[in-house]
Amino acid sequence: MYTEQDLIKIAKRENNKKRPYLIVNKLQAKHIPTAPSQAFKMFDALAERLEQQYAGERLLLVGFAETATAIGARLAVRLHAYYIQTTREQIPGVSYLYFTEAHSHATEQKLVKEDIDQVIDRVDRIIFAEDEVTTGNTIFGIIKILQRQYPKKAVYSVASLLNGMDLTAEQICREQKIDLAYLRKISHAGYAEAAEAYAEDGTYVLPDTTAYRQVPSYRIFGYQNARRLVMGDAYEQACRKLWEDMREFTEVSRGERVLVIGTEECMYPALYVGDCIERLGGIVLCHSTTRSPIAVSSNADYPLHTRYELESLYEAGRKTFIYDLAAYDSVIILTDASDENGRGAASLWHALRGCGNRNIRFFRWCAK
Repeated sequence: MYTEQDLIKIAKRENNKKRPYLIVNKLQAKHIPTAPSQAFKMFDALAERLEQQYAGERLLLVGFAETATAIGARLAVRLHAYYIQTTREQIPGVSYLYFTEAHSHATEQKLVKEDIDQVIDRVDRIIFAEDEVTTGNTIFGIIKILQRQYPKKAVYSVASLLNGMDLTAEQICREQKIDLAYLRKISHAGYAEAAEAYAEDGTYVLPDTTAYRQVPSYRIFGYQNARRLVMGDAYEQACRKLWEDMREFTEVSRGERVLVIGTEECMYPALYVGDCIERLGGIVLCHSTTRSPIAVSSNADYPLHTRYELESLYEAGRKTFIYDLAAYDSVIILTDASDENGRGAASLWHALRGCGNRNIRFFRWCAK
């Protein structure tokens, strides 16, 4: 059983009056570098609960971008279920079901409508996967949209690593027959005050805009886009093939310190590759770039100490961030972004080089 101390650190959101604090999960491999085996162990503990609770049901897992995309994917893999993630990216030639995430800095979320149309008659239950649920308002909102669009087609559940719902939110779930599954129940009492106690006196590193260079990359084909409907088993097979093809360019010695970085919504493939390297004897940490602007502090008890501002690999001019980089024997960057915005790749490359990393390999997972 995971304790609150095992999982939680409280950080301060930057310029967000809707919710001034952020719960940072120490084992999720998003903001804090984490061994992929530890992240998967935690995700699998949640999967085991769902497996017991919904044995025999046909399931669709929906992972929330960007933080819970790896959670949802892992649950779908373990439960042999359908999977789709919400996204903030643009996908050509599709229509969307739109909803909002009120407390987020990037509020718009969407699901590809054609894919929900395709699967809605094949599933008994839709499970929304989250890292942490507080008010439930985002999920209640999307359930209302789905119920209007597909009346009486499915029932709904929420699966999260952490559940911070109050009694009112839990009562709404009972009234609407929305099941809840989670690893740890928490209370948000005192979190805002805890965040405010820290000075924002960490190290803030701006992107190097003067040393732009085209970053060399390896193209690996066979990409499956989890922003579109996939089967968990097929997605895992695609990730396995991804790693097999990457091994040709990835020599890792036993005991070598390796960092594997995913990009924004592309988290699960990086964790999968990191786990494979860890099994070969590498000492591996994983985390990813993120849209979340989090304040950093020099206080040793605070979770994040150095913030690197980057340009997104997905969109020119979009700010993204990565936290607490260090020097490793080798670094692997894995993205599903196209190579249209080379400045995004360059900003990450320069941040890593500035920390003393010299052995950096950049992989793009491509459809063709």
